Amino acid sequence: MAYIEFKNINKSFGSNHVLKGIDLNVEKGELLTLLGPSGCGKSTLLRCLAGLEEVQEGSIYLDGKDITHTDARLRQIGMVFQQYSLFPNMTVAQNLAFGLKIKKMAKEEMKKEVSAALKMVGLEEKANAYPGQLSGGQQQRVALARAIVTKPKVLLLDEPLSAIDAKLRKNLQIEIRKIQKELNITTIFVTHDQDEAMVMSDRICLLNEGRIEQLGTPVSIYTEPKTKFAAGFIGHYNVMKPEEFDKLIGEKCNRTHAVAIRPETIAISKEKKNLENCYEFKGKVVESLPRGNVLRYTIDVNGIEISADTLFRSFSIFEDQSEVWLSLEKRNCLDVEETAV
Repeated sequence: MAYIEFKNINKSFGSNHVLKGIDLNVEKGELLTLLGPSGCGKSTLLRCLAGLEEVQEGSIYLDGKDITHTDARLRQIGMVFQQYSLFPNMTVAQNLAFGLKIKKMAKEEMKKEVSAALKMVGLEEKANAYPGQLSGGQQQRVALARAIVTKPKVLLLDEPLSAIDAKLRKNLQIEIRKIQKELNITTIFVTHDQDEAMVMSDRICLLNEGRIEQLGTPVSIYTEPKTKFAAGFIGHYNVMKPEEFDKLIGEKCNRTHAVAIRPETIAISKEKKNLENCYEFKGKVVESLPRGNVLRYTIDVNGIEISADTLFRSFSIFEDQSEVWLSLEKRNCLDVEETAV
């Protein structure tokens, strides 16, 4: 039996059917990310596990026990929200001690546990500060420390980094993952950011309109998307109909499924390479867009526009409207289903 089990979870708000028969297992010590666009049901599923939303159909098990209707306060689950939700009139140390006081922990032990949690998130010197005196990143680390200080069975993180600037966000991703591994705490992380999910996760559960679209490791979901939605959401794949793919490569392949192609698998050059086991075709550069160390080209090929990524290097930049040759290994043209089975 898995450490956490969701069995046929259904949840509606009025006529809006948010969760549609979710079956999902999470192993002990695993960090699972619920990934998907706004409104796909990821936060609702998290709140059902926490006991903050009532399940209308189905069951939830934690460590072998049915907790579907257990009071939220008795589930031994720690949760970190996007808004931090710290008590503004309490110091950092008092915020952390709040949950321990409810558990009626002895003062000396409480002081020890608070100190250890603050050390873990690198905020020992901020114990007597108030939330209003801290930066957003520091407040989020306090919220994390408050969630773990009570030693919960499960840690839930509901888009905790979405309000933080990009550089600090990357640092906190690494910190959270390090702490999670150190504590070996079973964690479910919610995000709509595919890059964040790739960095943080042991496994990713991709949700779409209340259903699981695909479940797997970051590598398997990135390299082997099963549906058009998965290919479009993770990896910025070019997704096209069979007839569009035929038009792209200039030959008929008799494919019956949509075709997904990662931008970075398309090589660009001034001349034809005549490579084996590759499709090669000529196109015209429509535009280029810098994306950090990657330059993303939009290229028109026989009326089909596709994206191709190259490293951003000054000696290999192709001008707009210039003609280029594209080469694509046949093995990188993936068949994908319309929807999840």
